[in-house]
Amino acid sequence: MAIIFFLIFLIINCEGVKKRTILPSDVNFSVEYDKNFDHTIYPSLIVGLSNQFNRQTSDFFTFKLKSPIDKSVLRIKIEETPLSSETIFQTQLGARGSEYQFSPVIKWKYDKLKQISQQGTVDFTFICYVNDEEVSVENMRLNYRSINECVLGLVDTSNKYVDYKWMFAAYVNEEHPWIDELLKEMLQEKIVNSFLGYQGNSNNVKDQVFALWYHLQEKGVKYSSIANTSRVSKKIIAQYVRFFDQVYQNQQANCVDACVFFASVLKRIGLSPFLVSEPGHMYLGFYKTPERKDVYLLETTLIGEVDLSEIKEENGAKVHIEKYRKYLTPNVYESYEKGAIGLKELKEEISRSTFNKALLYDVKRYNSNLSKMRDPKNRAYQIYDIGELRKLVQPIGR
Repeated sequence: MAIIFFLIFLIINCEGVKKRTILPSDVNFSVEYDKNFDHTIYPSLIVGLSNQFNRQTSDFFTFKLKSPIDKSVLRIKIEETPLSSETIFQTQLGARGSEYQFSPVIKWKYDKLKQISQQGTVDFTFICYVNDEEVSVENMRLNYRSINECVLGLVDTSNKYVDYKWMFAAYVNEEHPWIDELLKEMLQEKIVNSFLGYQGNSNNVKDQVFALWYHLQEKGVKYSSIANTSRVSKKIIAQYVRFFDQVYQNQQANCVDACVFFASVLKRIGLSPFLVSEPGHMYLGFYKTPERKDVYLLETTLIGEVDLSEIKEENGAKVHIEKYRKYLTPNVYESYEKGAIGLKELKEEISRSTFNKALLYDVKRYNSNLSKMRDPKNRAYQIYDIGELRKLVQPIGR
């Protein structure tokens, strides 16, 4: 009886083992990650380009193989990772020996990518099937970076520099849900009565932007020069960029952070902003009219020159008013001393003084560098029109 059970066991197990009909060498399956990105995933690129349909937005991975038999069905499974869901790629192959190369559309976990705040590693497993027979397995370990790291450029495999600074537009988020509350708070400060975009004249346009400037100075937003990242590649240049909510919560921004913050609000209220990029610096531009002929320029780093929140009247004392007296004309200061205007009007004059200074700060350099900015080959001096770039890159959104 024991012998009979043993024979049955052998028969069952032999039937359960499928004989391999295709060897790994018959397919020569391999997976390659885009060499330009030096074994590193940049979530900002994946999310920012996720809605761009004119190119393959997930072509970071490439499969290479050859057909082992005529007219076989190829199926490649990319197993789930912390950054991506299980992905299946399937197609029919042609004649035996034909060589193929495919770039799969990975099912990225976009919500997860948006929340990555520090670097890490992730393992990918790729399983190759031919006619439902498992043929080969490839494993790959990649680094990933924070969503705040914006790729500015890289030296590709041909030793040519590829510019990516247009990716700054992905950090402009006119759809951020906090903007509506921000606009409500700004209206309560009565710098403007409404946000009408281009429905008024150019002065109305300027006043709408000043309302935001004043509000941020009331919040005590400071200039912060933090921009560097821990560099993991000699070939890739990246910069840390804060999101809208990070600027507003932390009340600090560098030139890029402030520009994308302002551009987010301006685009939301119907204005047309653009980013002006020069070596080591960025400032904001926006058109005076919908015809987009004349422009205003704004040096956003000057916003931290004044902290309106520390200007107070307490127990009959005037706190920090002397500190900011240089921003006031003698007539305005005298009017305040005599009680003809109140503290609110005084703070508004101080803020407007810095705003007017910021509007003029970059005019000369803009005009002198305009020919460079209009040269598409000059990557050091560029104008990034947010409206135009929306055709290529979407807000990352958080």
